[in-house]
Amino acid sequence: MQLKLEAVELELPEGANIVVGISHFIKSVEDLYEALVTSAPGIKFGIAFCEASGDRLIRFEGNDEELVKAAIENAKRIGAGHSFVILLKNAWPINVLNALKQVQEVVTVLCATANPVQAIIAETAQGRALLGVVDGFTPLGVEGDEKRRERREFLRKIGYKL
Repeated sequence: MQLKLEAVELELPEGANIVVGISHFIKSVEDLYEALVTSAPGIKFGIAFCEASGDRLIRFEGNDEELVKAAIENAKRIGAGHSFVILLKNAWPINVLNALKQVQEVVTVLCATANPVQAIIAETAQGRALLGVVDGFTPLGVEGDEKRRERREFLRKIGYKL
């Protein structure tokens, strides 16, 4: 049995964040839509879900045409059954992650980021699998006192800590 591994670049429209994960049922795309639209007022998003059996289509939903098209293109690049891609604007992943993880079909969320992302894909004669992602870049060191102070001040400045 042969196994091919590859890293696939995912594309993020300017100002967008991406969430990549694995789910398990055709109704995932509609349930993810509901989780997003009820989590953050004014959110713009596109969702694409790769069906693993039956018609084996890329199912999609969303409320922003650019983000829907980009989600579909990323899903095509991944091409692995039961994977999903969400692109969002006007909200941050932190605003929606708990709601997404509560969708009963969601198996796992692999990333939620605005960083450059590569999907790690395995391919066999049967099909493709999404093994994980490369989210951003390798650390360059450990924060010192000054960077630690900056981090703490930043989180308070933007309202995520008191």
